[in-house]
Amino acid sequence: MIIAIDGPAGSGKSTIAKLVAERLNFTYIDTGAMYRAFALKVKRLGIDPEDQIQVVSLIENTDIKIEGDKVFLDGEDVSQFIRTEEIGNIASKIARYPQVRKFMVKMQRQIGIKAKNAVIEGRDAGTVIFPDADLKIFMTASPQVRAERRVQQLKEKGFLVDYNHILQKIIERDKMDYERKESPLRPTEDYIVIDTTGKSIEEVLDYIINNLIYKK
Repeated sequence: MIIAIDGPAGSGKSTIAKLVAERLNFTYIDTGAMYRAFALKVKRLGIDPEDQIQVVSLIENTDIKIEGDKVFLDGEDVSQFIRTEEIGNIASKIARYPQVRKFMVKMQRQIGIKAKNAVIEGRDAGTVIFPDADLKIFMTASPQVRAERRVQQLKEKGFLVDYNHILQKIIERDKMDYERKESPLRPTEDYIVIDTTGKSIEEVLDYIINNLIYKK
């Protein structure tokens, strides 16, 4: 069984996807982490993320693996380096390039096919990576709520951040994700849309498990 959970940054999709995978004992696939790992490589090499030719040239010599919550870039565990706002913004920029998305989708499909039972989350998990997923969920929330969640996450990791700055970055990232030509962030009619604004993690998780999965 493949469960695809898509949505914008801060919608709660990563938290919920992990919990659903744990509850069902499924493999969890964080597609966003893979883009972030590639974005980290772009940053470390000093490549301008707007330089499509240079970014795409890295694909042939890049290896990205996910093992549980850990993300490996060319054999290095980079899990602790990829969760910053800067890396997230670079990831959104390079995700516009068709060659990068093709490279990522190929790896993500291989992971899902090998796992057989998986929860895959991202921005095109149910539209491009696994269009025939057994269950497709699109999670969303207001930009303000998503900014508040992001600020709290970063504070818990020791980062001092400004709410207005984070809100602006989320709005900018939404614009890039929704308007890009390659796999725009948009739910199709076969998605079940869940607005997590004002809902607790437990409420959303219980709804998905008890009303969507066990009823299928």
